[in-house]
Amino acid sequence: MSDSPKAVFLSYASQDAGAARRICDALRAAGLEVWFDQNELRGGDAWDASIRRQIKDCALFVPIVSANTQAREEGYFRREWNLAVNRTLDMAQDKAFLLPVVIDATSDATARVPDKFRDVQWTRLPGGEAAAPFAERVCRLLGAAPAAAAQPAPRAPAADARSIAVLPFVNLSRDEENEYFADGLAEELLNVIAKVRGLRVAARTSSFSFKGKDADIQTIAAKLNVATVLEGSVRKAGKRVRVTAQLINAADGYHLWSETYDRELDDIFAVQDDIAQAVLKELQANLMGTAGADAVTAAVSAATRGRTVDAEAHQLRLQGRHLVQRGNKRDRETAIAYYRRAIAIDADFAAAWADLALALFWRTATGGLSEGIDDYLKGFGEARETAERALALEPDLAEAHLAMAFILSSITWDRKDSERAFRRALELAPGDADVARSVALRLSVTGRFDEALRLSQKAVELDPLNSAGFLVKARTLLSMGRVDEAEATFRKVLELNPQSAGAHGWLCWLLLTQGRLAEADEMASSLEEEDWRALMLVYVRWSQGRREESDRLLAEVVAKYAKYFAFQLGQVHAHRGEADAAFDWLERAYLQHDPGLHQSLFDPVLAPLRTDPRWPVLMKKIGYGG
Repeated sequence: MSDSPKAVFLSYASQDAGAARRICDALRAAGLEVWFDQNELRGGDAWDASIRRQIKDCALFVPIVSANTQAREEGYFRREWNLAVNRTLDMAQDKAFLLPVVIDATSDATARVPDKFRDVQWTRLPGGEAAAPFAERVCRLLGAAPAAAAQPAPRAPAADARSIAVLPFVNLSRDEENEYFADGLAEELLNVIAKVRGLRVAARTSSFSFKGKDADIQTIAAKLNVATVLEGSVRKAGKRVRVTAQLINAADGYHLWSETYDRELDDIFAVQDDIAQAVLKELQANLMGTAGADAVTAAVSAATRGRTVDAEAHQLRLQGRHLVQRGNKRDRETAIAYYRRAIAIDADFAAAWADLALALFWRTATGGLSEGIDDYLKGFGEARETAERALALEPDLAEAHLAMAFILSSITWDRKDSERAFRRALELAPGDADVARSVALRLSVTGRFDEALRLSQKAVELDPLNSAGFLVKARTLLSMGRVDEAEATFRKVLELNPQSAGAHGWLCWLLLTQGRLAEADEMASSLEEEDWRALMLVYVRWSQGRREESDRLLAEVVAKYAKYFAFQLGQVHAHRGEADAAFDWLERAYLQHDPGLHQSLFDPVLAPLRTDPRWPVLMKKIGYGG
């Protein structure tokens, strides 16, 4: 938005977005620049400062008065109104600056507006219609000639009309600890909408990457390749909650729908369903063709399987999910505690059981327990029992099938059961990037590269700012022998996530195989995670001929990280040409059900072992036949 001295600032309550849009169209058709705030709900210091600057610099301030502004005791528009009135204190009495517009039958005398608004003539534009004469008046006030041929921008989606991003809702509560609640509400809506067939929904990692950033709707939509954006705010105080949401057409910034809900916290589930249904109805009516209200209600109902009806249990699950997203072991442990508390309150809370199952799986798989093999079996066993409970409560819960697929991959070497679970998760949630990515990896490690590449590309399209999808794609390309494409894709991973251990590791190994030792050294040394940095430097030092240093680093890795690096240590010894040690570590990986072992069949690092007679024996043990 430019700082034009001729700009007109429109100020309105979010419920009046449609009328404000029509007035904006008329003003722009007359050739005027309009500062039409389309981002009210995201907030942030930079955004607030921008609004203040626009009110300070605009030529005319147009407050839109209505029954909606009457009903709202609070709202950001009231701050805008006060800022505009304060600016008039420095103006000459005869300067035209305030131009109130009433869009319904609200009385001038009783309107809840600053007294200064009553000192000037008001304009009445019911519903914001027939605004052309008003636009001509504004042009005269600004000394500008109306543009004869100017037309409003066409309402055309910038991407596939069947696409949407759900941005993180802004936490307007005084207590910052309620951040989890605002994020959780947006995530719940995202998950519900993503399960409705016929829509492409940007995944959480990508859409939430804009949290706290000063980016406009068009920029966000372009980066996520979506046509519509849902954003909102949450104010939670005690057992009361106010949720405001708006759906925006990204091509022109027009509000397709907006609503505010004031409810008791116990009604938050109804609010979520109301928002999801309203969004889907709007998308169906405006972008996807008509659909009956009953069909939309049924779609939302099907998508909300497995949730609780208890507000406290719901909040505990939201807190757990909020912590898991941080991606570290300490927060995962706290999240597990929250999930357990949630199911203690509601033992039939299938979604919480599924979340707990996946958290227990990753805790075990990443060495979160002690290094004893029995502990691995116990950890995976508990995760399996938890996933089974989720599926018993809700057989069609995609999250539970995905958790079970991962667990079965590690607890049993019978690949048919885990693959059925992966496929079922994909069938239930075809628009879920996590599911598509997980199934793609499964297909890649079993040699079905073409299908894996297709699914990994789908994951990238659903979640374009998440490095994980690109990592699966890169690994698939590497296994297919498309080395140059793989390298470029690994570098894309690092562009999105500079500290991706997976991308650093694979790219480092790839560089070593090409004799690019200096680049590999730099790649390994730049890793922040101590365990992965030490591991990769074992490779590099060996390839550089610095064998004693490689041995010393290897001993450190074994002493500190062996409990969760069994498979990786097998790879290291294979690279160093030490077959006996490699098979010893791979046998340990087999005994502790190390998930990494699943990639063995087509793992290029293990290629030196494939002519060894022990290789087919190991492959048969992990379910790959003779």
